[in-house]
Amino acid sequence: QVHLVESGGGLVQAGGSLRLSCATSGLTSTNYVMGWFRQASGKGREFLAAIRWSRGNTAYADSVKGRFTISRDTAEKTVYLQMNSLKPEDTAVYYCATYVGVGLQFRENYYDYWGQGTQVTVSS
Repeated sequence: QVHLVESGGGLVQAGGSLRLSCATSGLTSTNYVMGWFRQASGKGREFLAAIRWSRGNTAYADSVKGRFTISRDTAEKTVYLQMNSLKPEDTAVYYCATYVGVGLQFRENYYDYWGQGTQVTVSS
């Protein structure tokens, strides 16, 4: 059984930083991809970043490139999203997700397992 648990969300002022964590369990292969998505109130889910677990290759949405960084700690089985220069429009529920594969996908329907989400609120 695959479980993903996000943490690290909270309230931050514009221009500040947060680091989200996603602890994983139950993944038995190294050929999987971890992704971060977010969903603002009243909007659809938006892809942010993805990382291939085995090799560490990454991909980013243009909207966060240069501000957000995805990384993983293979020993801790945790994936991170470092978010800098936060803006009020970054306010959303942030989710991590995973699927077995090697290609870095941005479409949410590729992802089989999802965490429960963590709220990030950026005040102006």
